[in-house]
Amino acid sequence: MGRTGMALSAIAIAVGAILYWAVTTQGTGFRISTVGVILMIVGGVGFVASAIVFATSRRPAGSRHHSYDRQVVDPQGRSTEVHEEVH
Repeated sequence: MGRTGMALSAIAIAVGAILYWAVTTQGTGFRISTVGVILMIVGGVGFVASAIVFATSRRPAGSRHHSYDRQVVDPQGRSTEVHEEVH
């Protein structure tokens, strides 16, 4: 989702708005303006959902503290646990 979902949702909103306000022809059995309203609603819901996913998936800036746990095996076959902290 994220930025791509937000962009596709914005496009859906724009297409829906064009269908609702700019297109004046009528199809048989359905109204193009109704399709426009549906696209705007779906685009709005998709935009909000994508924005929430994008906002919650971002790590806060300045968080550069990392720690690594690994096991090191030397050429003689002895293993050692290593804990590294990078600031």
